Amino acid sequence: MTRRELDAAGITDPGLRSAYGRCRQLNARHGRTYFLATRLLPLERRSAVHALYGFARWADDIVDDLDRRLPPDERDLLLKRLEGDLAHGLRNGGGSEPVVRAVADTADRYGIEAALFSDFLASMRADLTVTDYPTYADLRAYMHGSAAVIGLQMLPLLGTVVPREEAAPHAAALGVAFQLTNFLRDVGEDLDRGRVYLPADLLAAHGVDRPLLEWSRRSGRRDPRVRAALVAAEALTRDVYRTAEPGIAMLDPRVRPCIRTAFTLYGGILDAIARHDYAVLHRRAVVSRRRRAATAAAGVWKVARARWHAGPVAQHAALQRKGPGRD
Repeated sequence: MTRRELDAAGITDPGLRSAYGRCRQLNARHGRTYFLATRLLPLERRSAVHALYGFARWADDIVDDLDRRLPPDERDLLLKRLEGDLAHGLRNGGGSEPVVRAVADTADRYGIEAALFSDFLASMRADLTVTDYPTYADLRAYMHGSAAVIGLQMLPLLGTVVPREEAAPHAAALGVAFQLTNFLRDVGEDLDRGRVYLPADLLAAHGVDRPLLEWSRRSGRRDPRVRAALVAAEALTRDVYRTAEPGIAMLDPRVRPCIRTAFTLYGGILDAIARHDYAVLHRRAVVSRRRRAATAAAGVWKVARARWHAGPVAQHAALQRKGPGRD
């Protein structure tokens, strides 16, 4: 499938094809839900999505350093090197890392603003020193770079049927909704890394603080105050999903099934969290394989229907209405 995707995208240089292939591997290995949804995109757009995900994954792995072999100052140095490599790639093409070569090529093909990558890396750097967020406003400032910009990066390659600036707030909200879902699912794992992403004001409203979370994680015992805070975090996240959802209808009809599938699958993680009675400090909530398969199958049917109804003229018109930026 990789060869077909690259051929459809018009990527012919062997080195660049290899770089895109590396990004696809990262997506397939680390982003099961996201990767499944990308399989519903038109062939010619999948490689670009893999490039965006691969670069984000690469930076995230530098910051997290799951083996904990590198101190923060060395991880900061690696992040700075990556940032310099990307800046050069965005200006001149190429890059020392495969993920940089691929994402720089994608940015050039689709006219993705360099500032979106700078904002992303700024939030990644914050993870080296910031371990909690006093208010939801503080968390939103972080998520602008870590999540909202991902939605904004995606817009040029997805295409819209309205001016791009009209769809942009919804795309940004969808990125935030996905990340809030991950934060809620990964409360325990993030705590093990010394981080609490749920805002302190939300937790405090239910009598919860970091020591209580650590006690629950360490002891395996539940506390009704923690559950109440997690219920509130779920409600907040679902509000963001509601803000994001109208943007799906603003996308090119051929990509809507992909984004709708991702929307449904990530929402399914929230359903699993509730079904397990918010035990995220003690178990990881996942969408079952059966549900992922059923959702993907429904997406395949919608893709076929969209391609049947969208003739070449309609597709071209949709792409022309995307607004500012090169495609």
